[in-house]
Amino acid sequence: MAGHIQDRWFKTSLGPNGKPVREKTSRFGIGMRYRARYIGPDGTEKSKSFPDKQKRLAERWLSETAADMARGHYVDPRAARITFKGYAEKWLKGQTTELSSQIEVERRLRLHAFPRIGARPLDSFRPQHIRELLAALEASPIGSSYARNVYSDVRAVLAAAVDDGLLSRSPCGAKSVRPPTSDPRRVVPWLPVHVRTVRAALPERYRAMADVGAGCGLRQGEIVGLAEDALDFEDDTLRVSRQVKLIRGKAVLAPPKCNKERDVPLPRSVAESLRRHMDAYKPVEVTLPWRKPDGPKVTVRLLFTNTASGLVWRSNFNIQEWKPALAAAGLIPEPEDGQPYASAREHGMHALRHFYASVLLDAGESIKAVSEYLGHADPGLTLRVYAHLMPASRERTRKAIDRLFPPAGRDADGPETAP
Repeated sequence: MAGHIQDRWFKTSLGPNGKPVREKTSRFGIGMRYRARYIGPDGTEKSKSFPDKQKRLAERWLSETAADMARGHYVDPRAARITFKGYAEKWLKGQTTELSSQIEVERRLRLHAFPRIGARPLDSFRPQHIRELLAALEASPIGSSYARNVYSDVRAVLAAAVDDGLLSRSPCGAKSVRPPTSDPRRVVPWLPVHVRTVRAALPERYRAMADVGAGCGLRQGEIVGLAEDALDFEDDTLRVSRQVKLIRGKAVLAPPKCNKERDVPLPRSVAESLRRHMDAYKPVEVTLPWRKPDGPKVTVRLLFTNTASGLVWRSNFNIQEWKPALAAAGLIPEPEDGQPYASAREHGMHALRHFYASVLLDAGESIKAVSEYLGHADPGLTLRVYAHLMPASRERTRKAIDRLFPPAGRDADGPETAP
């Protein structure tokens, strides 16, 4: 790296005798005296100014900059002056993840990160600023899991800034920065009586939706997007290949979560329920865009439609059909006249999915199979969510040993022991 220190207060010119003469410039005594100048990796000149009596500091900075360039740790000081918000907005535009995921990330950053660190230039970030952000998130009313998502978004933005050469290292990597701890709620599955009572309280045209949720473990969006071509009555299989999602208020068809299509065993009871439903409410052709609001149009014959033979809108269904059924089953209180139903996050339609998992695990089905039927990203996720629902290993161990070794008195000579 070619670089030098310019003294703005003095200049050197040739005197009458041809020898160099040092003279004061018009800037003598005004502003920063020294300017360290060098050519950056992009071929343009960069510089930084230093006050009087700080020439050695300017030289040391120039040497450190040259060393950073040699090690590949160089950060352009001008580019790094961009704010966190400015860079994050550019970063968001370059994401290739699902549009719905991008919208969620943008929303979390806009509501919880930008107001706190959005105006801070990237080159000014220190671990202290991340610690302060985490403390503010912890003090806010959002949950710990949501705070962890916000932190993950901030960490992803700063990691990208490192990759783009705007930061030498991410402040999130410091040992003193501790991510929010997740506080997952233990799933408490419904009892069969809850499933039956809620189902019975639903309007007839929606009862088979509860059967698919409780008997096949589908997510609500997958139930709403269930089409005639997903059913194989001969092979007793239900193919989960699409869901209905809302993106900026517009319904679209999309692959299941994590892009994991799957085949789920179709119990005879659910198959019969679907046959009766299809006899009473014929499948309806519905055309929606694929993946994003401006995506290509896809036409499917949906099994579940509203009273106007249109798409079942999740928000309308939850408020007008699902919550009244929960109240009828005694899972949430009846509201006062003119008041909305209480929040029922733990009793959303996802409760049918938890019920399905609990039934399979109680029957001795493997975690791997349950994970496959639920469409989880990996069996580890299934184990973390539902491990407490598995039959206790201690009880299984006692029964297994008791079957081999009868209790004292039943066999006085003891069991036939193995070698």
